[in-house]
Amino acid sequence: MKNKIIILCLLSTFALLALAGCQKRIPAVITVHPVETAKKDYSRPLPPGQMALRKITDPSRIPDYTQACSDTDRLREAIANSLHYLAKPSSRTFYPYGDISYEQAVESLRELDKLFASELLPRQINEILHEKFDTYVSVGCDDQGTVLFTGYYTPIFDGSPVRAGRFQYPLYKAPEYLVKGPDGAILGQKGADGTLRQIPGRQEIQQSNVFSGNEIAWLADPFEVYIAHVQGSVKIRMPDGQIETAGYAAHNGWEYRGIAPKMIADGKLTRENTNLRAMIDYFKLHPEEVDAYVNLNPRFVFFNFHKTEPHGSLNEPVIPFRTIATDKGIYPRAMFVFADVALARPVGFVLDQDTGGAIRAAGRCDVYMGTGDHAGELAGGTFREGKLYYLFLKPASGMVETNLQ
Repeated sequence: MKNKIIILCLLSTFALLALAGCQKRIPAVITVHPVETAKKDYSRPLPPGQMALRKITDPSRIPDYTQACSDTDRLREAIANSLHYLAKPSSRTFYPYGDISYEQAVESLRELDKLFASELLPRQINEILHEKFDTYVSVGCDDQGTVLFTGYYTPIFDGSPVRAGRFQYPLYKAPEYLVKGPDGAILGQKGADGTLRQIPGRQEIQQSNVFSGNEIAWLADPFEVYIAHVQGSVKIRMPDGQIETAGYAAHNGWEYRGIAPKMIADGKLTRENTNLRAMIDYFKLHPEEVDAYVNLNPRFVFFNFHKTEPHGSLNEPVIPFRTIATDKGIYPRAMFVFADVALARPVGFVLDQDTGGAIRAAGRCDVYMGTGDHAGELAGGTFREGKLYYLFLKPASGMVETNLQ
C-alpha cells in the first residue's frame, strides 16, 4: 500500500470532524475543523539536515503508556511482521537512522515482543518502557510535535478476471523491467535498447493502452479503479463469489496530486461536504466526468494478487489500527510507535509499516482501518491532530526483565 493516500488526503486538506475516542489519559489532541486546516501546513518539509524524530531527555515529557499497555490485541503479530521485514537483507539499507543502528532497531522489537508476551500488569510494562527504552517524539509540522492523523482502508468491489459485460475498467500488474532505486523509489522502465525511460502518466496510460496484456482484473466503475489506486489495495468479489486481494506492487514514479481542490473550485463539491462518499455519489450521477478529474493525478498504481491480507510498502501484512503509514524518507521503517491521538477507536501502540503517496513530511500519519464500507466510513471521518512517539531500547539497558513482582 505504498500509495496509501487516506481518504481525506485523497480529498485534499478538507475533512469531516473525527469522532472522539475514549482514553484514560488526556491525549495531546485538538479537534480540527475544515476551516482551520489553512492555518497549518501539515506537509511542511523538514529544514535541511533536520531529523523527523527528537529524543526526549526530560522524563516528565514521556507519555504514560499504561492505558495502551492494556490494549494489545494483535500487537505481537504486528511486531512479528516488522521483525520479518528487518530479517530481509535489504532492510539494512535504511539504517542507521540518526544514532539508531540496525542492530538496535532489531533488538528493540525483540525485547518489546518479549515484554508483551509476559504476564506483567500494564503499569509494570509502562514502568519498563520508561526505564529501559528511549522515547523519540516526532517534530511534526511545526517543530512542536503536531501531526495530522488520517485514515485509509481496503475497499471491496465487484470485479472479473476477464473483460466481460459491465467489467470494462482494468487493474494492471507492474510492467516488465521496472527499475527502482536503492530506497525503493521508482526510477523508470528499461527499454529493449537498455535505456531507462520514464513511465507515462495516468492519462497517457489510460488513453494509449500501453500496458495492454498486463491486466489482472476488471472492475465495473472507473472511479472504483481510482479508489483502488489511492488506497493501494482492493478486495475484488469475483463473479463466482470468491474474493481476491489485489495489493500494491509499484507505481509509475509520478508524484501524487489530489483531485478535490479542482472539484471544489469547479463547484462540484463544497468544502463542508468533501469526503469520499460525496465524491462517489457525484461520479455515479456524472460518470462522463470521471476521466477529466482523475487524470489530474498523474500517479498510476500497479497491483498483484496476495493470498493473504493486504500488504504495505514493506511487503508485510497491514493490521487494522496496528499499522501506520508515514513518509519513509524521514521516519524509521518497521519501528514501534505510540500514537497519541483520539480517534473513533483508540489507537495506542502501532508499527510504522507503510507508506502514503501523499503522506509526506513529518506532519502526516495515516492509520490503516481495515476492510469494507465500515472501515471506509471510519477512515473518511478521521482528521485529528496528535503526536507520534517512537521507542528504542537504550543501548546499555541489556535484556528486559519480565519477572517483576
